[in-house]
Amino acid sequence: MAFILVLWVLMDLLDANRANDLVQLVHDVARWLAGWSHDLFTFDERWARVVAGYGLAAVVYLVAGHFLAGRLRRH
Repeated sequence: MAFILVLWVLMDLLDANRANDLVQLVHDVARWLAGWSHDLFTFDERWARVVAGYGLAAVVYLVAGHFLAGRLRRH
């Protein structure tokens, strides 16, 4: 999940062609995964909103995944 979110942030920052099917797929999945954090911040710069919104979701998924993996490993 975090990989998809980070991939989208990179694609957005590098101005990937949104008409490309792969770019559109990554955007759609990232938008769904970050639905709760998308547009959470109101920075003036668009790139800052993308990095903060999708980046926060990526960090939360990484922390949650790490926590769950640790719990499952102990049982």
